[in-house]
Amino acid sequence: MTIARNFRSTRLMLALTTVFVLSACAGHIDATRPDVELPPTWMEASSGDTALQRDWWRGFQSEELSALIAEAQTANPTLLIAAERVTQAEITARAAGASLFPLLTISAKTGSSQINSGSADADLGARGTAAISGWVKSESSSASLQVNYDADVWGRVAATAASASASLDATRFDLETARTTLTTGVANAYFQTLALRTRLKIAEQNLAIAEKLFAIVEARYRYGAASALDVSRQRSTVLAQRAAILPLQTQERQTVTALAILLGRPPQSLQIAAQDLDGLVVPEVAPDLPSTLITRRPDIASAEATLYAADANVAAARAALLPTISLSGAAGASSSALLSLGSPTYSIGIAASIMQTLFDGNRLRLQVESSESARRQLVEGYRNTIYTALKEVEDALGNTTRNREQERAQTEIRAEAQRALRLSELRYREGADDLNSLLDAQRTLFSAEDAMAQQRLLRLTGMTDLFKALGGGWERSSSGAE
Repeated sequence: MTIARNFRSTRLMLALTTVFVLSACAGHIDATRPDVELPPTWMEASSGDTALQRDWWRGFQSEELSALIAEAQTANPTLLIAAERVTQAEITARAAGASLFPLLTISAKTGSSQINSGSADADLGARGTAAISGWVKSESSSASLQVNYDADVWGRVAATAASASASLDATRFDLETARTTLTTGVANAYFQTLALRTRLKIAEQNLAIAEKLFAIVEARYRYGAASALDVSRQRSTVLAQRAAILPLQTQERQTVTALAILLGRPPQSLQIAAQDLDGLVVPEVAPDLPSTLITRRPDIASAEATLYAADANVAAARAALLPTISLSGAAGASSSALLSLGSPTYSIGIAASIMQTLFDGNRLRLQVESSESARRQLVEGYRNTIYTALKEVEDALGNTTRNREQERAQTEIRAEAQRALRLSELRYREGADDLNSLLDAQRTLFSAEDAMAQQRLLRLTGMTDLFKALGGGWERSSSGAE
């Protein structure tokens, strides 16, 4: 009898050991490696020789801009929402990982009961009630510990946990993408505000020039050297220049309120101290090789992490086709006393079960096919993300080069327009030219100065686009998001 019991115990221990060994070996996930062709170098050249830094916005040498970006990174609602998504993904990952461990429960029970072991005499004629006798009182107490464990022999639970962990990484990378987008958004809104203020200043200066020339035309008209038509045309120029100021003022106010929203402030609370673009420096940057872009763009890292999560989902779906093995054990003590385990009776038990689905309408196999299709979709999405990133860098490099050259050309155009207006005004005073030449010179200068401010804005925002396209100075570390 003892030999048989020992043999059964040995078989049980061998079975349990086999289950745990299989569980330890399970969980291998075949990671998809998409074939992506990367160019050896960029087509567009860059004049910069400085590596992109994490705090790239300091290169514009504006303390006010740095303070605004620091505020936005701590108070922007969109960024805070993205941070909460990371927290939720962390909780989901921990919950998925908890399924790898056994479930332990403890229970305790105590109580008393009375059992009728005698007879009942009924005297319905005399009393109309039943007299009960022979009650026996029983008391008991018990406590037990139970262990339940779904053995992850085929790696389904491990794959599910790996998928949740990869999704957590993707969410962290999405947070970095949101931070980069926010930073460039704040910088662009700041530049837009200063550009509008510069254009307002130019418009007011042009209005002053137009009013001064209007006084000259009026004086010539009073002395009979100019016609009423000349006076009317110059008055129209003055009125048009006044009308051009109003929409610029509206745009400037709306841009400031939009910037306040990015900072997480009420729209009416923000005041920008700088009044023009003159104090800003346009930094230059040297991009790394295209092959390094994969490790420097958080959106690419997010796409890669999402793809690995899809690989894990495929592994989990395939493992769900295989049998489920569950282990359970219980140990307890019981006593025939109330609220006491004195002189208890002990019990212990262990059991294993296996379950295999025989028919489910092909649901599990369809789930595998669906997971594989989702993975193929993400492979193409990952490849498209990389190619889009390469294009964004090429476009940004080309724009920065052309914006720099166009700004130089526009500077020369403005200088010539200023010279032409001075000469035209002098010749008109002397009567050598008519009003048409003076009006043309005014319009040319007004347009050149406004275009100069807009070109400066394009160069500034073009640099922020390049910084964003290069990943904003972010770099993927071996441990994930930086």
